[in-house]
Amino acid sequence: MKKLILVCGVLLLALCAQAQFSMQLPSELTPLPSNINKNGYPAVTEDGRVVFRLRAPGAEKVQLDLGRLYDMTREENGFWTVTTDPQELGFHYYSLVLEGISVADPASESYYGMGRMASGIDIPEPGVDFYTLQDVPHGTIRSEWYYSEVTGSWRHMNVYTPPGYDTATDTRYPVMYLWHGGGEDERGWAVQGRTDIILDNLIAAGQAVPMIVVIGNGNASTGGYTDDAMETFRRELVESIIPYVEGRYRAYTDAKHRAISGLSMGGGQAYYTGLRNPELFSAIGVYSSGLFGRSADAPAYDAESEIPGLLTAPERWNEALDVFYISCGQTDPRIEPTKKAVERFREAGLEVQFNSFPGGHEWLPWRKSLHDFAQRIFK
Repeated sequence: MKKLILVCGVLLLALCAQAQFSMQLPSELTPLPSNINKNGYPAVTEDGRVVFRLRAPGAEKVQLDLGRLYDMTREENGFWTVTTDPQELGFHYYSLVLEGISVADPASESYYGMGRMASGIDIPEPGVDFYTLQDVPHGTIRSEWYYSEVTGSWRHMNVYTPPGYDTATDTRYPVMYLWHGGGEDERGWAVQGRTDIILDNLIAAGQAVPMIVVIGNGNASTGGYTDDAMETFRRELVESIIPYVEGRYRAYTDAKHRAISGLSMGGGQAYYTGLRNPELFSAIGVYSSGLFGRSADAPAYDAESEIPGLLTAPERWNEALDVFYISCGQTDPRIEPTKKAVERFREAGLEVQFNSFPGGHEWLPWRKSLHDFAQRIFK
């Protein structure tokens, strides 16, 4: 209890300090766009190191958890600072560790993405603007609650409708069902993933067909990639989500106008559900999934036993699917087993589109995967 009171006191001091702390940064530092205090820290150096600074005068030990632990150094007036190693571009979750307890940084936006709320930094990639706001027509992300007979509970999803949806009342749209990764929920693609901005920019440039994107909560069970878990996920999608969307939105209701995709855990869900039900979808997108293996020395993925006929009778899927797409970050530990799986698919005659992007198992490759996949479907 004493430690909890101390941490709460330290957090209160940090919150007050960060709210007031605004100073002219050294010229070599750039504040990050994910900051709440736009003039302060965290800030990035020219070589990609990130500098964190906060005031916590009551703390005896402060650390930064950014995938690895950094000890922060106490300065005068109760300020603590640390400079990280060079970081990859893109989005990274992090936490402050005060007296051994992980908390969100009051200087930065918080996101649900590690099985809890955590801070995040977003290091922009020079010259890349497909996920930044532009002067184009904008769609809308709508919040939807529905009751699921499958889970016996009220559940939430986000639904992107493209620019002009509310005025083009005679127009129907294709639908992409988009799934998050483990430790995330339907907020991931709507917030960290910037789905609406990516689609707005693509549609305005004529590079993607105007579409509805349903960002669901894939945590319908806790069984991972087991058959029972995949069946629960399939039922939730087919019995609850698709009927709800097609009953309330001007969506096409045939497989030709449905796609399913996802990242990591959601990529595995898209893979199993899409390939086991090719009569429901015309496009499948699998981003950075660990189902093929999580490291270079992982055992070979047995696709034929998981999806009977996939390698011995691939023409069924080649005929049903317009797009079967797989991607992975180039520094993601999953990249080599993913490449091996794609090679095996192609050797068997399965038509697979593959791409990889700079970055690890994080949002920069996932945003690029969505950006790439959205341009290939419904055409």
